[in-house]
Amino acid sequence: MFETVHSVLKYRNQFLDLLVGVPSYDKYVEHRLEHHPAEPIQSREEFFREAQEARYNGKGGKVSRCC
Repeated sequence: MFETVHSVLKYRNQFLDLLVGVPSYDKYVEHRLEHHPAEPIQSREEFFREAQEARYNGKGGKVSRCC
């Protein structure tokens, strides 16, 4: 029962992140471990901050998307 609830919450969080345009931290960690094992991995907070910066501050402070 606990595993089912945990799984549902995990997928709900994944869905919400993708809905608002935040890339998957878990996929990022997987990629870094597979392709760049000697390099450090950002914390979840650093990853989120960088994703937000890339999305909303990509053109000198101007929002580059309509919504």
